[in-house]
Amino acid sequence: MPDAGSRGQSVPTEVREVLLLCWRDTGHPQGGGSERYLEQVGAQLAARGVKVTLRTARYRGAARRERVDGIDISRAGGRYTVYPRALAAMLCARFGLGSLRGVRPDAVIDTQNGVPFFARVVTRAPAVVLVHHGHHEQWPVAGRWVGRVGWWIESRLSPWVHRRDQYLTVSLPSAEELTSLGVDSTRIAVVRNGAEPVPAHVPTGAAQTRTPYPSIVVLSRLVPHKQIEDALAVLAGLRARHPGLHLDVIGGGWWADNLKAHARHLDIADSVTFHGHVDEARKHELLSRAWVHVLPSRKEGWGLAVIEAAQHGVATVGYRSSRGLTDSIVDGVTGLLVDDAAQLTEAVGELLATAETRTVMGEKARARAREFSWELTADGVHRVLCAAARGDYVNGLVIGADAGSF
Repeated sequence: MPDAGSRGQSVPTEVREVLLLCWRDTGHPQGGGSERYLEQVGAQLAARGVKVTLRTARYRGAARRERVDGIDISRAGGRYTVYPRALAAMLCARFGLGSLRGVRPDAVIDTQNGVPFFARVVTRAPAVVLVHHGHHEQWPVAGRWVGRVGWWIESRLSPWVHRRDQYLTVSLPSAEELTSLGVDSTRIAVVRNGAEPVPAHVPTGAAQTRTPYPSIVVLSRLVPHKQIEDALAVLAGLRARHPGLHLDVIGGGWWADNLKAHARHLDIADSVTFHGHVDEARKHELLSRAWVHVLPSRKEGWGLAVIEAAQHGVATVGYRSSRGLTDSIVDGVTGLLVDDAAQLTEAVGELLATAETRTVMGEKARARAREFSWELTADGVHRVLCAAARGDYVNGLVIGADAGSF
C-alpha cells in the first residue's frame, strides 16, 4: 500500500473537478491503451459526481466539443499543436475566456506520451504527471533530430520542470524507469490498468469456443514499435510443425499496409487475417477463439491486451525487455516472457503443442484477470488526485481494498 509524504498542511480535500490532458482520445485513429486508461478513469470519476473535462487533439470527423460517458471533451490542434493550444486555452480560462472557460479544476492529469503538456506552467491547480512508460526506444521513429529533442524533453526537461509534482504510472517497471530519470520514488504512485467485463452476450473462452485448428491472436495497434512482424515470423516458423496454424491480428494503425506486405513476403498471407478496428463484442469473440496470445511489443507500460486475453483463459507470450509485461504477465504462471524472436517462436510452439500446459496457464491468467477493474483503478487515481489537491504525495502500488495479490 502507498505511503503519503507531506508537501504542505495535510487537510482532507475532496476533488470536485479534474482536467485531463492527452494528445489523443480513444476515437482518434491512433488512439490506444493510454487513452483508454485516462477515459475509463474519467468516466468512473464522472459517475461519482466529479466534473471531468478532457482536452485533446482534433482529428478528421471529430467534434470540437462533445460529451461522452459524463466527460466533457474539448478538441483543438493536431499532433504537435495540441500542446500549445491546450496551454493557451488553460491560460485564457483563468480570465474566463476561451474553450475551457468555466473549467476550474482541483487537479490536472498531464499525460506524458513522450512529451507532457507542462500544465503546471499555466495552472494554479496541482499537476499529476501520468506516464505509461518511457519512450527511449520509440523516439528514433520520429526522425534523428526530433527523436533527440523529444528524448531530451522526456528524460531531462520534464523531470526538472515537474520536480515537485506527483507522478502516476501503471506498472512497477514503469515506476523504476521514472526513478532512473531522476524522479524521486516518494512522488511516484502506481495504479494498474483496469479491465472491462466481457460483453454479456459474448461467451468467454472455453474448450467449445476455441478454433478447431491451432490459432494465434495479436491484439495491438499496428505501429512499428509493436513489432507485429515478429508475430508474423512466429507463424512462418511454426506452420510446418502445426498444420492449419492461423494468426488473427486485431487492431488498426498506419503500419498496417507494411505488415500485409511483409506477410506476402513471408508467403503466409493466406494464414493471416488482419481484422482492423473492431467493436468490443467482435474483439472478445476473436480472443475467445484463440489458443495463444502473442504481444511482441518493444515497449509496454502495462499491456492491457494481456488482461483482455486472460479474461478468455488465453495466456500471453511477450518480451521481457518490454518492461511493462513483466508486471502484467507472471512468467511461467499466467504467460511466458522471452528474450528474442527465436525464443518467441519456440515458446509459442511449446504452448500450441501442449494442451494441458496451455489450459492450466490460461486458467491462472483468467483468475488473475479478475483482480482488475476500472472501478478499482479509478479508486486508486482518485486517491492520488485527492492527495495532490491537499499538497501530499502518494507513492508505491495503490490497490483497491478488494484487490488481491498474485
